[in-house]
Parts: sequence; structure tokens; C-alpha cells
Amino acid sequence: MSAPKTEDTPGPRPQGSARRRLPRDTLSRRVILDAAERVAARDGLDAFTFQSLAKEVNAHPTSLYRHFRDKDQLVLELIDDLRARSYGGRLEATDSWREDLRTLARYIHEHLLRYPQFAVQMAARTTRRPTEFANVEFALDALLRAGLDEEDAAMYLRVFGNVVRSLASMEAGMLVLDPETRDGDTLAWQLEYRRLPAEQYPRIAAMSGQLKDIGDPQVFDTAVDLFLDAIEARAEQARKGKSAPEGA
Repeated sequence: MSAPKTEDTPGPRPQGSARRRLPRDTLSRRVILDAAERVAARDGLDAFTFQSLAKEVNAHPTSLYRHFRDKDQLVLELIDDLRARSYGGRLEATDSWREDLRTLARYIHEHLLRYPQFAVQMAARTTRRPTEFANVEFALDALLRAGLDEEDAAMYLRVFGNVVRSLASMEAGMLVLDPETRDGDTLAWQLEYRRLPAEQYPRIAAMSGQLKDIGDPQVFDTAVDLFLDAIEARAEQARKGKSAPEGA
């Protein structure tokens, strides 16, 4: 027999009743951004809507428009905010331009792997916001200290960003595959490539034990080092061109 209901015993909630919405003054940009991170990590940015976000914060969708003009503004704010929280303010120039760019590459790599569900979208967007501006300024300064002229520095900035984010996004893409598919792709480099007939694929057969899968950490580090070597070679070529006597 159930206990009698008293004033201190809450009765059952009427069927179909909604949760009480947050008071208007408790909904801030910070609350919305934190909720947006949860929704995006769970559902991805493609499925991200003001309706799903409003449900997450238990508010009406129209209340979000008091803080963000539209979904795109919110997405860009979220991306810049996540960058700031991952490595914003941690970039400090040293006396080594190579180490500075290597550090930036490592931060970007770690950041995108931290949010694999929407790493590709983050990598592709230009936020036009403070954290991005600071990162671009840092990278340009390092490229100019390497000895590149402004035209080459601007080009290498774009190539550097594309290479680093593309590689990190590929690794992130592996992380969101279902475990069986991911393991199958990884094991292919360790098992299936080693079983290929040497008479048909002699190079693969000879080197199958040395082939790397997408997530091998050496791949990213090697790509960054190759890029830095290319910068150094380009800068050295420019210095030699400037020092060469006219008509030589």
C-alpha cells in the first residue's frame, strides 16, 4: 500500500507536462556556447539547430536570438571559443621559428582530435574572430622570421594551415568510424598488405612491414617537418638570389 500523500510529498507530474524553462536572465552566451558544444559533440554540426540547442538548455528557441543572430554566427563563435579554450593564449614566440610553427601545428592537431565529430567542419571554417586573428598573426611572424618575403609568407601560411588541418581531420575522421570499421582499416596495413603476392606487387611486398596507417603519429610529425624544411629551403633560395651579383 502506498504512503499517503502529504504537503511534502510531490504528486505525479501531469502526463505530457513540459519541464520548467530557464528564467530569461539565466540564459547567457556562456551557457549557450557550453550547451552548443555538447549538442555538436553528440549530433555533429550538420544536425545542429536552434531547436535542438533550445531543448538542451530548456529554453524557447526564440530566446537564443537575443544572443546570436543565426546558426552560422553561433557556429563561428563556438569554433573560435573552442580554439581559445584549447590553445588560445598559449602561443608565445621563441627564438626558433621552426619550433613556433611546430608548436602551432601540434596544438591544431590535438584540438581537432579532441572534437572528432565535427573536426572537418571546424577545419574548413574561417571564423574572423580574435583567436583566429591571433593564430594567423603568430604564424605570419614565424614565417617572416624564417626569411620568407611577404608574398611567400602569405602563401605558406595558407598551405601550412591546409596541410595541418587536412591531416588532423583525416585522423579525426577515423575516430568517429564504428570500432569494427576502424579496426579493419587499421589492420589492413598490418595484415592484408603483407599477404599480397610479391610477383604482382613487389614494392609493397618488400616494404609491407614499414607501411603506416593514417593514425600513426609519425605521419603527422613527418609532414610538419617536411613543410618546415621546404620553408627553410625557400628562404635560403631567396637569400641567395638577393646576394647574387647582377648578371651572374
